[in-house]
Amino acid sequence: SMGQDASGLIAEAHGAGYKILFSVIGDKGQVMNGAYQDSYAAYVAGLARAGADGLEIWNEMNIDREWPAGQVNGANYVPLLAKAYNAIKGANPNTLVITGALAPTGFFGAAGCTAQGCNDDVYTQQMAAAGAGQYADCIGMHYNEGVLSPSATTGDPRGGYPTYFFGSMLSRAIGPFGGKQACITEIGYVSPEGYAPLPAGFAWGQNTSVAEQAQWLAEAVQLP
Repeated sequence: SMGQDASGLIAEAHGAGYKILFSVIGDKGQVMNGAYQDSYAAYVAGLARAGADGLEIWNEMNIDREWPAGQVNGANYVPLLAKAYNAIKGANPNTLVITGALAPTGFFGAAGCTAQGCNDDVYTQQMAAAGAGQYADCIGMHYNEGVLSPSATTGDPRGGYPTYFFGSMLSRAIGPFGGKQACITEIGYVSPEGYAPLPAGFAWGQNTSVAEQAQWLAEAVQLP
């Protein structure tokens, strides 16, 4: 069973001196169903009981690739988060509970949401208003669009959209939660170096070198 596999992975990670984080995604077709949420909560509680150091509750649930179309709203996520949080803390109070990190995006226009999804800032505000902060040790965050040092606040050739810059992306993720820390579950800088040219959708990263990649990741972990 997956539970046994997870126990093995946890033991292996701890044996090698690492901590281990699981990002747990289930069936988006059932995620709005209360009984399914209960079974999800029982599953993540099992991971906590087995010694998982951190558990991310779902992933990028602000887009319809990960959550049912027409149901994408931060308030619709909180019941799942609350059940998972309570089950995890009952099983192992030391396991860190992380909100599902959102897809950083402004795709959904001025209104912030369509049936297909929500911009991350609007979804974050919805989550916060619905009480998500009560059920999380930290707020999940993804940062994957950068072409400059993480300390940069201007100068991106694409413009000034907040998801392009590490600092403004961080503020976007945690601002509505008043004092909660972020847990960055995906971070990276795309580079074509050593590979064929980047696909058109990633051409914005064509001037980033592997040396910059390394330098910027090192800087990002040291920023407050």
